[in-house]
Amino acid sequence: MEHTYQYAWIIPLLPLPVIMSMGFGLFLIPTATKNLRRIWAFPSVLLLSIAMVFSVHLSIQQINGSSIYQYLWSWTVNNDFSLEFGYLIDPLTSIMLILITTVGILVLIYSDDYMSHDEGYLRFFVYISFFNTSMLGLVTSSNLIQIYFFWELVGMCSYLLIGFWFTRPIAASACQKAFVTNRLGDFGLLLGILGFFWITGSLEFRDLFKIANNWIPNNGINSLLTTLCAFLLFLGAVAKSAQFPLHVWLPDAMEGPTPISALIHAATMVAAGIFLLARLLPLFISLPLIMNFISLIGTITLFLGATLALAQRDIKKSLAYSTMSQLGYMMLALGIGSYQAALFHLITHAYSKALLFLGSGSVIHSMEPLVGYSPDKSQNMVLMGGLRKYIPITRTSFLCGTLSLCGIPPLACFWSKDEILSNSWLYSPFFGIIASFTAGLTAFYMFRIYLLTFDGYLRVHFQNYSSTKEDSLYSISLWGKRIPKGVNRDFVLSTTKSGVSFFSQNISKIHGNIGNRVGAFSTSLGAKNTFVYPHETGNTMLFPLIILLLCTLFIGSIGIHFDNEIGELTILSKWLTPSINFFQESSNSSINSYEFITNAISSVSLAIFGLFIAYISYGSAYSFFQNLDLINSFVKGSPKKYFFDQLKKKIYSWSYNRGYIDIFYTRVFTLGIRGLTELTQFFDKGVIDGITNGVGLASFCIGEEIKYVGGGRISSYLFFFLCYVSLFLFFFLS
Repeated sequence: MEHTYQYAWIIPLLPLPVIMSMGFGLFLIPTATKNLRRIWAFPSVLLLSIAMVFSVHLSIQQINGSSIYQYLWSWTVNNDFSLEFGYLIDPLTSIMLILITTVGILVLIYSDDYMSHDEGYLRFFVYISFFNTSMLGLVTSSNLIQIYFFWELVGMCSYLLIGFWFTRPIAASACQKAFVTNRLGDFGLLLGILGFFWITGSLEFRDLFKIANNWIPNNGINSLLTTLCAFLLFLGAVAKSAQFPLHVWLPDAMEGPTPISALIHAATMVAAGIFLLARLLPLFISLPLIMNFISLIGTITLFLGATLALAQRDIKKSLAYSTMSQLGYMMLALGIGSYQAALFHLITHAYSKALLFLGSGSVIHSMEPLVGYSPDKSQNMVLMGGLRKYIPITRTSFLCGTLSLCGIPPLACFWSKDEILSNSWLYSPFFGIIASFTAGLTAFYMFRIYLLTFDGYLRVHFQNYSSTKEDSLYSISLWGKRIPKGVNRDFVLSTTKSGVSFFSQNISKIHGNIGNRVGAFSTSLGAKNTFVYPHETGNTMLFPLIILLLCTLFIGSIGIHFDNEIGELTILSKWLTPSINFFQESSNSSINSYEFITNAISSVSLAIFGLFIAYISYGSAYSFFQNLDLINSFVKGSPKKYFFDQLKKKIYSWSYNRGYIDIFYTRVFTLGIRGLTELTQFFDKGVIDGITNGVGLASFCIGEEIKYVGGGRISSYLFFFLCYVSLFLFFFLS
């Protein structure tokens, strides 16, 4: 067992050989490397699979009761200062290792087909493999400075992958926005690390936790300083995990390839902030003010993310706001000290959301031949609908992921979210009310995404297109797909000018047999007209969906209570027992079967209510309830109707415009900083440069005048001498 732990340092390094080989190949023999580019996917998947097997083996040893293992190397030694690098293996690390490797493998397999026609295929695999290395290094780090090193590498990879299609201006802007926003949090994280090193003299977790137990009462350390340093550490997690108010980068990050959204912005990188707080939880527990602040930020984030997802039309951005909201649940759980519930939801959400993002990629892939190879069209849910009969496997997996995130048993997220809701009610009724209400909103907006995408009929069709045999069939696009040349991009929508309203009155007008009138375009293969309909993706892309579907169905079993008494023990709690003891968690309290069933009934009822509202608002049931005149009778009076109409408009406007937060940041920070820059530039040129230039000009003028004094005439010298003497006498006598 000890022998196995000694080689755990290999796990983060396993993807590196493929990265170096591809890099050297592109540099030395670029033509041959590009011609054999599809071969590079196999070693990438193989080496990460070896890392996964190693991680599972370490996790089994942790479940069997092995102690925490830490191995260090001295990197810098100077007098009393010693900086060490190493790795730490404990239950938290083993959980993250399994999560990163399993999702990473599935995303690599999915990407091999999804990115197969992209010119940057090799560059994509270099970036994503380097990200896996950085993330594995982060979760195995043994001290804060090592975490910060890999933290920055993860941010760099995220910047490169968000801006992968960097020639698209919107993608370039998105990666810059993510970079700048995360730099704010990373700067705070660095200041917090330096502050705690100055306070404690160490960066090792064990030393920090030992000192944290009694630093304020016994060591006389300023509590304000420790609270400020802890807040700065938390600021890094706020930016990385897209918490309010530094959440604005996450929706724009969807401009990257869809597999990146599944890996980085659903399962791994955004979870780095949650991992950091979980790792440093004993430090924050000793500071109640910071714990309350963490729970407050988590509550604001989970509610804000849910409200902003209500009216989004882009399928990936809707899922991004969902991710933001679910990360808020995890942050809330950590803030109230519910360590196990937070990690449990981290696991279940990662697999469910990865399933949804990869499913959205399959939807986008099926829509591109119809609406064009532009994200504005292929990701717009307004142009979708009725896809359930064209892509049944994707539809089934997407439905299961949706129901899981809604909290429907026995799917994965039900068990973890129910535990967070229960702990929130026990900690504070205020947090419990917000978390429970948001659970209903989650069911509403997630089922809305499903209904807009798969229910009803297709809401877009092409005009007829005819091509000549001389036309070339394919060309490489910036979007990375092959585009039929000459395809008419004009699409026809059977909606009103106002588009899709908040409660979808206009969508119901589309419910004709539009799906059967999808236009066709002919190809130049010498065959007759070929009709293009939404189509299911290939087996390479469906295989990860099926595996993630199985995980979504069964991964929640690790949180099911057993050993006679409900709440007595779970597989997850047995897994995390050493880590809980290490972190001195005291907030886990057992519940009896009656409390468990009561809480489950409440949470499931909220989810079902949200599903019902979404169904009568966006599903085929809307016309049925409209015919029964139930909705009109509810708002029969004109004051009521006017109030509800205005309320719907306000909610829709708030959600669609992202809560006006981006507009506020643009006007206050972007334009404000630009105005301050212009004022500073004016002061620099008008005042600073003006003084310098004025002194030079004055010296020039005085020199020009004085040079005429030295003309060599004695009469002129006597004249100026008498003038100076007269002035001197005048001022002296005065």
